[in-house]
Amino acid sequence: MSTERPRGYCALCISRCGCVGTVEDGVLTRVDPDPSHPTGQALCVKARAAPEAVYHPERILHPLRRTRPKDGGDPGWQAITWDEALDLIADRARAARARHGPRGLAFGVATPSGTAVADSFAWIHRLAHACKSPNLVFATENCNWHKDFSPALTFGAGIGMPDYDNTGCILLWGFNPATSWLAQATAAREAKKRGAKLIVIDPRRAGLAASADLWLRPRPGSDGALAMGLANLLLETGRFDREFVAAWSDAPFLVSERDGRALTGADLEQGGDPESFVVWDETKDAAVAAPQRPPNGAGDGLDATRLALRGNYRVMTVRGPVACRPVFELYAERCRAWPAARVAEVTGVPAEQLAAAADLIAGHGPLSFFTWTGTCQHTNATQTGRAIATLYALSGCLDAPGGNVWFARPPLADVAGFDQVAPGERALTLGLAERPLGPPGKGWITTRDLFRAIARGEPYPVSCFISFGSNFLLSKPDTRLAEEALRQLDFFVLAELFETPSARHADLLLPVCSAWEREGLQAGFQVGGAAEAHVQLRPAFVPPRGESRSDTWIVFELAKRLDLADAFFGGDPEAGLAHVLAPAGLSVAALRAERRGISLALETRYRKYRRDGFATPSGRLEFFSARLRAAGQDPLPDFVAPAAPRAPGFPLTLTTAKWPQYCHSQQRNLPSLRRRMPDPLVEIHPETAAARGIRDGDWVTVSTALASMRARARLDRHLAPEVVCAQYGWWQFPDGAGDANRLIDGEYFDPVAGSNSLRCWPCELSPARDA
Repeated sequence: MSTERPRGYCALCISRCGCVGTVEDGVLTRVDPDPSHPTGQALCVKARAAPEAVYHPERILHPLRRTRPKDGGDPGWQAITWDEALDLIADRARAARARHGPRGLAFGVATPSGTAVADSFAWIHRLAHACKSPNLVFATENCNWHKDFSPALTFGAGIGMPDYDNTGCILLWGFNPATSWLAQATAAREAKKRGAKLIVIDPRRAGLAASADLWLRPRPGSDGALAMGLANLLLETGRFDREFVAAWSDAPFLVSERDGRALTGADLEQGGDPESFVVWDETKDAAVAAPQRPPNGAGDGLDATRLALRGNYRVMTVRGPVACRPVFELYAERCRAWPAARVAEVTGVPAEQLAAAADLIAGHGPLSFFTWTGTCQHTNATQTGRAIATLYALSGCLDAPGGNVWFARPPLADVAGFDQVAPGERALTLGLAERPLGPPGKGWITTRDLFRAIARGEPYPVSCFISFGSNFLLSKPDTRLAEEALRQLDFFVLAELFETPSARHADLLLPVCSAWEREGLQAGFQVGGAAEAHVQLRPAFVPPRGESRSDTWIVFELAKRLDLADAFFGGDPEAGLAHVLAPAGLSVAALRAERRGISLALETRYRKYRRDGFATPSGRLEFFSARLRAAGQDPLPDFVAPAAPRAPGFPLTLTTAKWPQYCHSQQRNLPSLRRRMPDPLVEIHPETAAARGIRDGDWVTVSTALASMRARARLDRHLAPEVVCAQYGWWQFPDGAGDANRLIDGEYFDPVAGSNSLRCWPCELSPARDA
């Protein structure tokens, strides 16, 4: 028997954990962690179940064409050749473009954070952009938007990564890395062993919360109030980095009480610089213009220690006297509205715990933090993110050693093609008019907006949809028009591994090989400087089964048939990969020869803002967002209560979470994982269960005003009595058991980003009658 041990990394989620496979006589038999890899210290049960996924009997192994009507019955799948499938897609895509223009063609892609589509993510975008389609369904609004893009309203960039090697205090907020980013969980544990403090903020006592120095249990959706309250405590006691705030943020900028606008140099004098901002110089006792970005941290003629952060001022402008206050005074006023007693009332977090958190934050720096879906899957996600970001700004630790750092990354070529999108094309993106600062600005649309276009032609019709993964019928809340739109679509093609509920609506299914059956490039493993400098070309552990192909192969083949080969390196994926690697001085051959990967000699420069400023309109970290103001939103952070319908008879709050066994709607058909969790669960406080005659392990009915589902009760005394935590993504039960998302109305969402209310919805529990 021949045995091989290929080295690579698991591509199933964003953690990209280093691993080594065991292949016996050409068959993948196991996958184990690779401790020599930057992210290989541990491996989750999903990765260990890789052989079951690869050899699962229900895999789609051939292109399949529908032969029966879309009436909810058997699609009548018929196997066809790849040439037939690709030609059919090209013909239908051309027909849609001829009928409606490029906007009649939409694309879709699964999340690269929770699936292996990351291998092809950029190429899928390139195809959409080359086709001039303004629309790509990507559920970023419920995933990475609020850690990677929305923070740019404050920081000019995403939140970065905790510098776990040097941090003194870690704040994990709505983020359980033990289930969603194992490499971060490992890094946090190591930091804690070194002496760093750990604060976990989560409605559930899950994962690292059990070993945290402090666990705070806010009510779902109340995180913004908690952030404002923490900021208030730090401001009241002066425990913030005044020098950083004054010199590198917009905190000193004067805002007119008359119209709520930050004054500029053009307000002070005729011909003044409209790109400069007005501050109050306490030494001169006068308003002066400050440059947009302090050059090299000095030389702007202003001493940051002289700039007023508090107070009321009367400024003589070209239009007469104007009453003004500094941005920081306005922010502090917002924070003062959140004393500990009010925070406790809204969040359920006792005043003494709030004080303890403030003490850890202020007394054990440098501070780092991470937040993800626990705070972003709410209707108030943007304002919550702003409240957390400005709280963190007070620490002065952004991009400093031990803080949240933007580590140096391998300089690869970006092939996604965003720079090829003309303004006129982007203006057609669905949802852009309603959410100009949200995902539509990058061409990323919601299924809600797509389905409205398909079913109602609003604001224009879409007739062809090409999606690479994404089981959106389960990963999104109940979306009106979903079934109607999928029936009306002239042509829907889906690249998938299994026939999911969403796949049953397709006209054509394309067989995608698993990550274990194809190459994949990862440049930067994120969890620290050394990890981020690592580049690896993951090999195919075993050949693709049947006629399955990689998403990248499908993209390149489609490009050739759509006369787009010139935009895809002559239709040669190998040439495309070489182009991607060229800026880093790497070759495909070198990476294939060094399967463990290659670590580049990169050096992270801290506090990059001292040279470059922040990528915001003011060039500084922004407490006051002129962009939000221009979009009709509140320019200052504050708590906004999560939106939900009035629902008498539904006194409990439904939230959801991930469990280690499954990710989104995947893996529930794998025997070893199903043995670990055979049925969907709903976590309930014992008192809440007893009041309803529910015992641990009973089947219960979770109901909202919209729908109901079954799940098994798991009693958890750590939950708040008014909160129940259910699962979503199950589609193995005919009655929809375990699909919490369909209990939630998709018409409730964040006004800036479109994020859905997946973590905070009125519900009730009762024993299941027919269990």
